Amino acid sequence: MAPVVVGTEALRRLFAALTEQTFAVEFGVADPPLLDYLTDLLTRFARVEHIFRLRDATGRCLEDVAQMLAETETRTDRPHREYHRHIGDFTLFWAGVYPEALTQLQHSERCDHLIDYCEQGKRSYYIASTYDGDPFQEEAPVLRRLSIEFELCSYGLNRVRTEWEHMAASAGDLGRN
Repeated sequence: MAPVVVGTEALRRLFAALTEQTFAVEFGVADPPLLDYLTDLLTRFARVEHIFRLRDATGRCLEDVAQMLAETETRTDRPHREYHRHIGDFTLFWAGVYPEALTQLQHSERCDHLIDYCEQGKRSYYIASTYDGDPFQEEAPVLRRLSIEFELCSYGLNRVRTEWEHMAASAGDLGRN
């Protein structure tokens, strides 16, 4: 009998299967490092503290891309690469998985009301990809690909969400029978 997988590993396996189905099978994108990155992104961002992990110098949570960009320029204790990588992940997550949230995130009273999440995500992934020496040489090409294919990845992540919601609805229907 196979062991039952629960928790983060089960979630990662689910996201891996859905990501592979969407990108490799439906879109014909056969790029294992890219699919692994997207799977890891979904798995990490399943926990809200990872979505909002960047903090300012006083420890306040940064919830807006504009704040993250400003903090990137003032910090010296963390490489700019990590900030830009997170900004790319943050914008891709919201633009792809929950695009309906962009209305609130870019509300006229928020710092991000003039930020184009797609363009900023592409820019941030590109900047992060330029750090291609040790220990980043393996991830740099994936970040460059995310910069180039941001729209495709965003669309694909939205399709992944549609599939997991469909699975959840089907499971709910089974539970009612």
